[in-house]
Amino acid sequence: MKLNVCTRQKVGKNLLQGCIVLFLAVLVLIFRQHKMDLLELNYKENSTIVHKKVTSPPSSASHTAPPVPDNFCTFKRFSSADAEEERLILDSIAWPETPPPPAPFLLNQTSDPTHSKFTILPRRGGGDWHIGDQLEVMIKMYDFQGNPKKSGGDAIVARLHNRPLDAGVAGRVVDHLNGSYSAVFSLLWEGSAQVEVTLVHSSEAVTVLHRLNREHPDRVLFKSLFRSGSISETTSCNVCLRQTNQPQCNYTDLRTGEPWFCYKPKKLSCDDRINHMRAGFNVRLKDKEEKLFQSKVNLKVFIQASGPANVTVLPPRKGKNDFNNQKLDQYFLGQPEVDQGSGKSGLSGYYYQGVWRSLGGTKVHQFNNSSAISQCLKGKVVHMYGDSTLRQWFEYFDASLPDANEINWNSPKQTGPYMIWDNAKNILVTYRVHGPPLSFIYVPISELHYIANEIDGLVGGTNTVVVISIWAHFSPFPIELYIRRLQSIRRAVIRLLNRAPDTLVVIRTANLRGLTPSESLNYSDWYTLQLDKVLRALFKGFNVRLVDAWEMTLAHHLPHNIHPGRPIVKNMIDILLSYICTK
Repeated sequence: MKLNVCTRQKVGKNLLQGCIVLFLAVLVLIFRQHKMDLLELNYKENSTIVHKKVTSPPSSASHTAPPVPDNFCTFKRFSSADAEEERLILDSIAWPETPPPPAPFLLNQTSDPTHSKFTILPRRGGGDWHIGDQLEVMIKMYDFQGNPKKSGGDAIVARLHNRPLDAGVAGRVVDHLNGSYSAVFSLLWEGSAQVEVTLVHSSEAVTVLHRLNREHPDRVLFKSLFRSGSISETTSCNVCLRQTNQPQCNYTDLRTGEPWFCYKPKKLSCDDRINHMRAGFNVRLKDKEEKLFQSKVNLKVFIQASGPANVTVLPPRKGKNDFNNQKLDQYFLGQPEVDQGSGKSGLSGYYYQGVWRSLGGTKVHQFNNSSAISQCLKGKVVHMYGDSTLRQWFEYFDASLPDANEINWNSPKQTGPYMIWDNAKNILVTYRVHGPPLSFIYVPISELHYIANEIDGLVGGTNTVVVISIWAHFSPFPIELYIRRLQSIRRAVIRLLNRAPDTLVVIRTANLRGLTPSESLNYSDWYTLQLDKVLRALFKGFNVRLVDAWEMTLAHHLPHNIHPGRPIVKNMIDILLSYICTK
């Protein structure tokens, strides 16, 4: 049931009380925001992205004009410590050097999944396979002429699965830098285990993707509409805005320092901006490079086995423990290689009979009905901040809590904000989209909020849960922008946990997605993997919990999708609720 205006409907006593509580809460939020706005007037932040010839308009949209750089998209770090952390992260996620596409372009000299093959290696020490063993697969890459590749850099993912058992686990892929790769899997269930290896991108395609983000960080086109009275104008906007003779409006956020710029309209003020829009894409490929991104040819194509593609797994050996995450690391000690995984140690979990089983940390419980979910959330306030992959979670709760009411603020479907309220059980769940860059068709300026600012406005406490997911819109931009954004969010999380240590903070990681040739040029899984590594590195060792969406989508049999299928989302929600209700 949706409530457009509480007072327009006949409600019971409990619901009326809930409306009163919400009304008071809104007044508090308005007062708090007013205080924050006053603080903004006294807050000064150095510009965080350096642009050429930025003119400060005579309005409140811009308080400082960034200095002139040599590059139109150069980021300035918050501090020397942040700069050093950024350097270390960039070193840790560095991809192997990849060869440039042949010149003139010849597809037949690039990686070909059809000619390439994988082989299951015999068990070390010989004998049968048992639960707890490590299965190693050797992958050999060849070009379209059948010649072996001599260098690394191909983007490859792998999983082990058993469809009848609804079982699956992600593999760890290691690049040996010579055209060969290893994929290692933990054997975690009894019965058949089938190997699946996928070439996401050839090394030559990775070269192109890397160049696009470096040379064309503004290839996603954004615009804003400015309006005053009967006059309206539309100008281009971006986090990286190229120099023209047209002055720019500086919309850098005063508290977080997050950058955003628009070309100033000719007749209107920077304060007359009313919306944010994605206006398309302008991808600049060189001659014939589009051939590196062909579905069913070299984009997310299975690599076949040169022999058997499956093994039979027996029960654990007597006196042997089942799986140990450390066993994965022992396979690669002393070898020249680059780990193509997320950079974390060990596995998060695996599927068995369609249920995600954790391999360390919190035990995952099943919340299979509305009663179990509402009982877990009783007395809780859950704030969700992020992209549409987190909006999926809000929609799951909205559908799973029939006694809760959705407060309809006539918000845009993609961005929110949204709220559901269960007065009887005192449950409040909210969702708000993160700040730009946002590749949505239309967002009102009033709904552009940065996560760090939202977190700073929370009181926190034992009954407060903060959930964050921010990655999907950052793929086409320099990785430094994403590092800065997460550093800003992390500082806000630290401040929250300092004032309210019992607050639960949960972060949903990135996931694989379905890719068309055009989508892969801006939102490739290769880009996503880099973002995922950065997120894990920046929050490693901090008091936050992760939901490993990367492994959960890779290990599952459902097709990859930016918005994973309901069975996957259900397992993600079970993990979140298990963090909230540990008993």
